[in-house]
Amino acid sequence: MLTGLLAVGLMAGAASGIAAADPPPDPVPAPPPPPLNLNAMTLVKPSEFAMADGEYYGFAVPGDIACAISRKTGKYGCTGPLPAAPDGANAVTGAQQGPATFLNDSRPLFDFGGVPNRLLPGSRISFRNVTCGTDGAVTMCNNSFDGNGFVLAAGGSYLLGTNNPLLLNTGEGRNPFMN
Repeated sequence: MLTGLLAVGLMAGAASGIAAADPPPDPVPAPPPPPLNLNAMTLVKPSEFAMADGEYYGFAVPGDIACAISRKTGKYGCTGPLPAAPDGANAVTGAQQGPATFLNDSRPLFDFGGVPNRLLPGSRISFRNVTCGTDGAVTMCNNSFDGNGFVLAAGGSYLLGTNNPLLLNTGEGRNPFMN
């Protein structure tokens, strides 16, 4: 009899422990879309996107976003209603090397002086080591020197970090491709 009461007491204690458990955690948000394979997209003729007397290449991407690549400095960026941008940023910029940055600005990054041509889905534009492209839902720009850049997408806009293995610090103090 004592054994039966002990078993019932243990089962009741276990059941009350389950009832008092923490509620399940909030679902993990879906990860942002992966970067595009820009090299697989059709290269457009940059001269068809020249603006401001050829000072830069301007182009529009889905979402009423205007982007440009400067021919003088090699800097690039997009301005407008950036989808799901950190801190509600309305602009993002980058350069020939180094990280890109989201920012809030009261004025456009470039003076387009008109409406730039639309970069069609599945196409890309390149100048020096900067390439920008769109698949119609996701827009991406990056530099080929160190891989930094940005991705603009409804599921989450984000910055691309350094991804050139020759520039990454492997912790070994040497280039991973040298003996």
